[in-house]
Amino acid sequence: MSYSLLIKNCGQLLTMKGRSSVDLGLIEDAFLACEGNKIKAVGRMEDLGKFKSLVTKKTKVIDAQGNVVMPGLIDCHTHLVFAGNRANEFKMKLEGKSYLDILEAGGGILSTVRATRKASKAQLLKNAGGHLSEMLKMGITTIEAKSGYGLDMDTEIKILEVLRELKKLQPVKIVSTFLGAHTVPAEFKDRADEYLEVLMKKVLPAVKKLATFVDIFCEKKAFSLEQSRKYLSYAKKLGFKIKIHGEQINNLGACVMAAKLGAVSVDHADRLSKRDIQELAKSSAVVVLLPLVPLFLREDVFADGRALIDGGCKVAVSTDFNPGSAPCKNLFLAMTLACLKMGLKTEEALRAVTINAAAALDLSKQVGSLEKGKIADILITKVKNYQEIPYWMGENPVARVILEGK
Repeated sequence: MSYSLLIKNCGQLLTMKGRSSVDLGLIEDAFLACEGNKIKAVGRMEDLGKFKSLVTKKTKVIDAQGNVVMPGLIDCHTHLVFAGNRANEFKMKLEGKSYLDILEAGGGILSTVRATRKASKAQLLKNAGGHLSEMLKMGITTIEAKSGYGLDMDTEIKILEVLRELKKLQPVKIVSTFLGAHTVPAEFKDRADEYLEVLMKKVLPAVKKLATFVDIFCEKKAFSLEQSRKYLSYAKKLGFKIKIHGEQINNLGACVMAAKLGAVSVDHADRLSKRDIQELAKSSAVVVLLPLVPLFLREDVFADGRALIDGGCKVAVSTDFNPGSAPCKNLFLAMTLACLKMGLKTEEALRAVTINAAAALDLSKQVGSLEKGKIADILITKVKNYQEIPYWMGENPVARVILEGK
């Protein structure tokens, strides 16, 4: 046995092995070695001599030149597959229209639904593949991607099949989520219960092999608390893992409800009460914060990440990349905003897009940290100190991406 890859002279190796919210598992002047797609050893450079026999002519050696080396980023909440864009709605926002105003006028999710229904699978594959390539350049090595821009059985399956095809065509790991309950489609207007019944009895069984998670948007203009509870309970009985879009615009009790049902994550969480935070801290659910959304929608309310962490909750940060409320693939920018607007510390933000984001996808045993036996998804950066990563606002600090040891 010999190492297939050795990364030496890591100025700061962020293993994320620590358990506290600010412990990066930092090793200074470090090395990392891989065999195939797995990490085999991490340690200080002064100890590399002990493994001298495992470094052979076949070993690819990369000199990190004293820069920060860290796990690949995990974008744990995205809406990757869609057609068209909503630049016209951006103009409406600038003229003072709210997200719900646009939705009621036939825009918002429903405008993307119309475009996505018309698009061919090949068009969607090309569009999503282009977005994914840009994400990889930004150091994102694992993503969650939702359906939800079809809102009919054929288009929802088409979106999930695009994701399945993307998994085969490129190296970024994709976790698929079925979000058929994104909103009520036009053909079921004022008949949300009937639409959910169709999803439960007909569509969920049909997408069982295409999606790992089931999600629902619990909101006044989408689905009620009781509708969401019934739907997620049914999905869980079918064997799906569950998530929820909750407390984005109004506090309906969605996040706590989903957490009590066993949701792996509860997402948005901008309008939680103190009592909600106490209840969430008792659960295993990861709270996924999406700071690009209120920024783009020009909202004043951002999730209170500081209260969540201090209250004992595990917090992740994601882009929520989508054409309406977060047309941005820059997870580093989301990290900076989480610090500036949600109260996260630098170390907490770094954990929020690595090991905690992995937990939000139930993947923390495979990715999210640089530990022996885990998949070798690694970023070599251009910076000497990890504190610079959220500081250089909107910049991409990635010099090199290692995906599964390659």
